[in-house]
Amino acid sequence: MPVKVDVVDNGGQWTHREWRVLRDLGATTKIIPNTTDPKKVDADALVLSGGAPSIGTEVEKLGNCGRYLDELDIPVYGICVGAQYLAVHFGGKAHAATKGGEFGKAHLVVDNPNGLFKGLPKEFVVWQSHNDEIHDLPAVFDSLAHSEHCEHQAIAHKTRPLFGTQFHPEVEHTEHGYDIFQNFLDVVEAWKTR
Repeated sequence: MPVKVDVVDNGGQWTHREWRVLRDLGATTKIIPNTTDPKKVDADALVLSGGAPSIGTEVEKLGNCGRYLDELDIPVYGICVGAQYLAVHFGGKAHAATKGGEFGKAHLVVDNPNGLFKGLPKEFVVWQSHNDEIHDLPAVFDSLAHSEHCEHQAIAHKTRPLFGTQFHPEVEHTEHGYDIFQNFLDVVEAWKTR
């Protein structure tokens, strides 16, 4: 039976692409508003989409994302502002990128293949579109990958199935994007049948 993964809409320009990749990989998926009550979420996992809100000044625009993390015991994958929110929610800091906004191609270096990067090359091209980024990682997270201008391109919680990427795996310019989502679905399947 396919895993059910809801995509939480944080206003991202590529939210529908996240939904489409999950659908293409065989997941049962739908897009839900970030104002959805956690009690009404019927999914095996969530993807927190990217979006325009600034993590430093507009965190309230991310709706119930914090409640999903606190109240639901399911895997979560945060993308762009979704990843930044993961860090901030657990005590880290995210704000304007050191080098200013980063848009377009980046060279990703995988430091730890944990979860998302299992079976993938140590280095490949990813696509990004952000003004803010994670600066201080909370103690409960590990950094999985970096690029020249971004120290925490990917993160994972040390004890819970929570992941984040600053880059966008759902866009076609990112190499191995489908593989990253498939690795997340594998985590979801394992969590569901534990």
